[in-house]
Amino acid sequence: MTRYQEIQRHLSERQYRWLITGVAGFIGSNLLEGLLRFNQKVIGLDNFSTGYQHNLDQVSEIVGPSLWNNFEFVEGDIRSLEECKTICKNVDFVLHQAALGSVPRSIDDPILANDNNVTGFLNMLVAARDANVKRFVYAASSSTYGDHPGLPKVESVIGQPLSPYAVTKYVNELYADVFTRCYGTPSIGLRYFNVFGPRQDPNGAYAAVIPLWVSALIKNKPLYINGDGETSRDFCYVDNVVQVNLLSALTDDPAAINQVYNVALNGRTSLNQLYHMMHALLLDRFPHLESHKPQYADFRDGDVRHSQADISKARNLLGYEPTYAIQQGLQAAMNWYVQNLK
Repeated sequence: MTRYQEIQRHLSERQYRWLITGVAGFIGSNLLEGLLRFNQKVIGLDNFSTGYQHNLDQVSEIVGPSLWNNFEFVEGDIRSLEECKTICKNVDFVLHQAALGSVPRSIDDPILANDNNVTGFLNMLVAARDANVKRFVYAASSSTYGDHPGLPKVESVIGQPLSPYAVTKYVNELYADVFTRCYGTPSIGLRYFNVFGPRQDPNGAYAAVIPLWVSALIKNKPLYINGDGETSRDFCYVDNVVQVNLLSALTDDPAAINQVYNVALNGRTSLNQLYHMMHALLLDRFPHLESHKPQYADFRDGDVRHSQADISKARNLLGYEPTYAIQQGLQAAMNWYVQNLK
């Protein structure tokens, strides 16, 4: 039995109270769905700056009324310390996903990024400390590796940040470490690498590449690849992220706590390869794609050229074993994309 299977069995036998910040967002709503399936009590916080009510509505439809009754939603903002303190009361585990993502958005508005990702994060840490939560698990980022050229990326070796967003996510790790040293607040940081899957927003100027491209392919619109297409990323399906969040919250290994982990596949997929994989998966359903070709644009400011994660630390200490490779993840997500992005 894998460690994740042990965790699943444990959750089927014991009910905890969880807090998910950013619950109406892409990753937050997938965490909500996963926890409700295990009959867990969940309270969720969101201010709808990047999350959507329709994400919550979809989870409600999937899990059904009985399990949905285990969920309590609070519309609020992590930039308010009082709201953070109120929502952390009587919570066992915090899964902190709320943030303003996107490198370009942080370059456009670094103050807003700092308010949400640093001040908001600190508010949540203080609230979790004061509520004596069992574990504070937070979304870190692969952007922390900055300009360090080494591949695959190892948690202990980082470079200089390349964007305000990267600065904010690195500060999260520093604050979490300091709170452990000063107050004994148990935390685990998860450096996500290019997560994708159902309920990821394809709209807006800062949309992630996979839903943005699926939308363009389905609607036969121009699809732009930044640079020459040989930029590579370690794409990770969202179910793998749900797994590692639960492993992090419930690990009983002292050596695994107060650590930061890569969350990915230890793989590299170029943007050109990604385009061809997605094109092939959609071609049978959309004949117009027979003649579709991508267009190439300038490289994007603040982006790293290549990204690949060493996931041995998460494997060894948490028992993390990704269940979806990129091809399997794309296949699993494609029906949702087609149904919801038409």
